Amino acid sequence: MTESSTVLIACRGHFRFDITGMRQEAFFITGTDTGVGKTVLTALLARYLGENDIKVAALKPVCSGGRDDARVLHGVLNGAATLDQINPWHFRAPLAPLLAARLEHRRVRLAEVLAHVCAMQKRFDILLIEGAGGLLSPLGEDFNSRDLIAALRATPIVVCPNRLGAVNQALLTLEALPSRARVRARVVLMSPPGPDASTQSNFHLLAARLEGKRILRLPWLGARFNRTRGWENARVRQAVRALASSLQIFPQKVIAFHGRAGSNL
Repeated sequence: MTESSTVLIACRGHFRFDITGMRQEAFFITGTDTGVGKTVLTALLARYLGENDIKVAALKPVCSGGRDDARVLHGVLNGAATLDQINPWHFRAPLAPLLAARLEHRRVRLAEVLAHVCAMQKRFDILLIEGAGGLLSPLGEDFNSRDLIAALRATPIVVCPNRLGAVNQALLTLEALPSRARVRARVVLMSPPGPDASTQSNFHLLAARLEGKRILRLPWLGARFNRTRGWENARVRQAVRALASSLQIFPQKVIAFHGRAGSNL
């Protein structure tokens, strides 16, 4: 694992090293907008790590407009966490969580979210945390995903649809990240159903601004994500494996330690 990869600051004094030598780390999946594929990527990465014997949890601490995303994450964790542990704060209105909570006369505070994430962190080697909406969308009283990334010292993964305008959207989101997080951030371009002139150029323009391994592409997964059918796509598995490698998460080391012959993928 990298020295710059993150451990929850609130959990200092509670780090646990297991027999694989893995250190507890947090990765924060944010996006350039809402509906760009954050849950899809989080679910795929959680499944990849889980199938390779890494103790992983995927959280969406705050959501509004329904719990469908949280249920997707719950489905890939195979009972490792309950739905309420994955998603403690949920609100009915399809608005920014800050406003949706206020409509129900409730408040979401940064300290409470951090305390929950810290408690979950103690149980797992890798924690994937999905934000709601874009990076600066208000999640609660005076905080957003950027504040969580900074407080957790998490490595950001920015999800962006690979379409015209993606370069500007991705660079604006990167620029808005805390400076220490920005240099560790990865960008994942989500492929459209049909490529256009910008699809290839977006990747190359972003790769010219970032180190090559910090920009990745995920193939088109269909109009409605199906985690089982999507996982059967070899190009999808290859893309998720490349992301894990870019983040310096190496499940093959765990497999070798346990005496297995190869990857489950």
